[in-house]
Amino acid sequence: MTEKQKRYEALVHVYHSELFRFAYWLCRDQNIAEDLVQETFLRAWRALDSLQDQQAVKPWLLTILRRENARRFERKQFDYADVENDTLVDEQSTTLDAEMEQTVIQRQIGKLSEEYREPLLLQVVMGCSGDEIAQILDLNKNTVMTRLFRARNQLKEALSSDDDQLRGASN
Repeated sequence: MTEKQKRYEALVHVYHSELFRFAYWLCRDQNIAEDLVQETFLRAWRALDSLQDQQAVKPWLLTILRRENARRFERKQFDYADVENDTLVDEQSTTLDAEMEQTVIQRQIGKLSEEYREPLLLQVVMGCSGDEIAQILDLNKNTVMTRLFRARNQLKEALSSDDDQLRGASN
């Protein structure tokens, strides 16, 4: 064995567990920590001849390990999205006002007569077209469109009267 190999094996034997402990502390992943230690010792092997001060071995190895950990993130290519041009919509959380509004609308739809309520629900909730609603309810398409028009108007009137009552109550 050459002198360089002996020095290297001594470094690995003495510092492996300490370097692994530090690497694990940095990344909190056993596999990544093992890779970091391996890369550290590979770089140490390549640069072992440049190490002059034997007292500086531990700090030298720790510096190599820290740099290897930093390189891990340099190599990682993240996919970035241009958020400035996109509109972000929170579809999960609703405010209390929105929940109240939805409850009032549902209550008013429930108050509509069945002949108006059914076509409106089929269109709004189920996303059916006028032709599909006509087929489902076994009605003429013009009848369906008339009922949808009347249902929306009744709903609009009921909601505006509720709104007026709320404004009057708050004054």
